[in-house]
Amino acid sequence: MVTNDMKPIWIVDDDQSIRFVLEKALLREDLPTRSFTNARDVLTALEDDSDRGPQVLVSDIRMPGGSGLDLLEKVKEKLPGLPVIIMTAYSDLDSAVSAFQGGAFEYLPKPFDLPKAVELIRRAVEESQREEVAEERIAETPEMLGQAPAMQDVFRAIGRLSQSNVTVMITGESGSGKELVAKALHKHSPRANGPFVAINTAAIPKDLLESELFGHERGAFTGAQTMRRGRFEQADGGTLFLDEIGDMPFDLQTRLLRVLSDGHFYRVGGHGAVKTNVRVIAATHQNLEQRVKDGVFREDLFHRLNVIRLRLPALRERREDIPALTRHFLKQSAAQLGVEPKRISEAALAWLSDFGFPGNVRQLENICHWLTVMAPAQLIEPKDLPPEVEVTAGGIRAVAAEAGRAADVTQSVVLPPSNEEGRSGVSHGAHPLPVVAGALVHEAEHAYPVQSPAASWEAGLDADAHALLATDRCDVWDELTRRFESRLILAALASTRGRRIEAAQKLGIGRNTITRKIQELGLE
Repeated sequence: MVTNDMKPIWIVDDDQSIRFVLEKALLREDLPTRSFTNARDVLTALEDDSDRGPQVLVSDIRMPGGSGLDLLEKVKEKLPGLPVIIMTAYSDLDSAVSAFQGGAFEYLPKPFDLPKAVELIRRAVEESQREEVAEERIAETPEMLGQAPAMQDVFRAIGRLSQSNVTVMITGESGSGKELVAKALHKHSPRANGPFVAINTAAIPKDLLESELFGHERGAFTGAQTMRRGRFEQADGGTLFLDEIGDMPFDLQTRLLRVLSDGHFYRVGGHGAVKTNVRVIAATHQNLEQRVKDGVFREDLFHRLNVIRLRLPALRERREDIPALTRHFLKQSAAQLGVEPKRISEAALAWLSDFGFPGNVRQLENICHWLTVMAPAQLIEPKDLPPEVEVTAGGIRAVAAEAGRAADVTQSVVLPPSNEEGRSGVSHGAHPLPVVAGALVHEAEHAYPVQSPAASWEAGLDADAHALLATDRCDVWDELTRRFESRLILAALASTRGRRIEAAQKLGIGRNTITRKIQELGLE
């Protein structure tokens, strides 16, 4: 929504008639303006009025004394979040590509339809104001992002535990940010000046894990040519974060229990007890009570670790945080790659908010990195989102439609549109998954969250198959196989940030195979 106290729209064009027409049209819409005849005056005005620059900049591409593209580059250095609209004649449409690469919001071909031009500028104004609000919110919560009630509960729990050295167990799905919470607990504890040491017990082979945790003496085993301090010694005076504790081998659990009990342990091959002063924070995505019942996790260790339990909600349980997280990760990815941060439309945010995010915050971060590299324009639209979002969101709608009607399946299925077709024709209904607040849980409660069933991708595939088989097509097998392979490869490339060899390893195929498939499927 446009406010009365907004900054003016700056119009830059050496053609007086263009400036006049745009000024009058925008003033009729209560949009303030300021006009310039050349790029040099714009840059001078930015220097003189740096605190109150434009809300939107509309610039011609060809002007005496400097082109619109040069102006775009210089303005973006000073105001990276400013939407810039480049006006261009049809003969200059090749320059539009350069405009987008330079970070332009949109281009406006001349001669333009005035109402459409005003609508484009109004969209840019609204986008600019949304970005300003988003930046303010991010600035207010720089350490961890989360306005959802479930995350606010987590923040309050961190605050209540800030002066405590008590052992904490963090539960939550993979990718939900358990290590970030552990770091926050450390940062706001009396041990903040000590080291924070993290180890993923599931990522280290069993034969090496004991040495990683407790260290080893010289000659303890083949290759142990020097004495090595383990993670417990490295974390002395600070915090040790044991991620995926549910996967720790049973015999090592006994040694861990001893350290938690009296602070003493022996290095591998050692004969003298080592004393350490460490606060332990553990994390798991598994139901430890069930693993105790199954006999693969020690009950006494479970109670030793489970003094205070802090449950971290899945991303689908705090959907209202997705827009702020998305903008944060887009800026973070742009900074890592040294490029202009991309903006995201409300329609694309609605699609992301409707996605189930089985990989949680980590998956959203990977998607934002993928978009920073792959989205063709500065403004991300629904058609630019990766196939994994398209498949799942479309599948949810297909299942919802199928469950809601007893009519013919071809009437009830909503097919996920392709990237080329866009997604604007699909309506966004209520989220099918409930919001469950995060909680600080004490040992006696033993409460684990009840997960809501999400629509599976198989259901979406089944719906697509029924719809295609109901037509006269004779290539259903080839069509669905092509879609499946394309989306699977793109998802793997997104998770590895474009590294083909690593993507092939994750998929279990050869690097020659993935290269051939990328060429055959037109994924270059």
